[in-house]
Amino acid sequence: MLLLALDTSSAVGVALLDSERVLAQEQHLDARRHGELLAPAVRSVLAAAGVDRRDLGAVAVGVGPAPFTGLRVGVVTALALGEALGVPVHGVGSLDALAASALAAAPASARGPLAGGFVVAADARRREVHWARVAVDDPSDALSGWRRTAGPDVSAAADVPAQGLPAVGRGATLYRDALPGPDVIAGASGDAQDAVALPLDPDPGVLGALVARRLATGGELLPPQPLYLRRPDAQVPASLAGR
Repeated sequence: MLLLALDTSSAVGVALLDSERVLAQEQHLDARRHGELLAPAVRSVLAAAGVDRRDLGAVAVGVGPAPFTGLRVGVVTALALGEALGVPVHGVGSLDALAASALAAAPASARGPLAGGFVVAADARRREVHWARVAVDDPSDALSGWRRTAGPDVSAAADVPAQGLPAVGRGATLYRDALPGPDVIAGASGDAQDAVALPLDPDPGVLGALVARRLATGGELLPPQPLYLRRPDAQVPASLAGR
């Protein structure tokens, strides 16, 4: 089945997969241009793979948690595509996708720093992070070899109950004093030149593969609805509400 994966929880990510195999993908970081970047990225990824969108069998989308505006772009686009093409739309937590992306970034033999569990943290703005804590049961399986033990939640970085575990993700890199952890992992050879950078944002190809795996195994998928965890930054003044 051809699956189109979208994520706008932080970066704009698009991937096309055949089951768990990535055929093409793109990722762009611009926190203020999600709406401008997503549709061209979808067209570009489909063109790179030589696939017509009418051949898609499903759409996957990261549902957050994330700030309101960017996240909404991805979810609305996924729903519109699903409606237009008559295919199902599957949601998955963006922090789950980030956790899988972190494990997938390095060869299985080099996942030591994360093998004992870790925290994923995304920038929630307002000096806060969206976070989840992860236990790793099988470091060799980036898609199914781990489970969330806490979160998703939102808090100040200093209030995240990391329990001494390393933290990864864009939110962690912003607040390293509160959320220490590796930014790179040694490669399979152990040579510094073979080091692999850990992802700051969910990898769209991994997000798509995670959804494909969960579809096949009955794992947790979510409704394609934004998960915000808090009210939008922009509020209607109380004096104007109801007018």
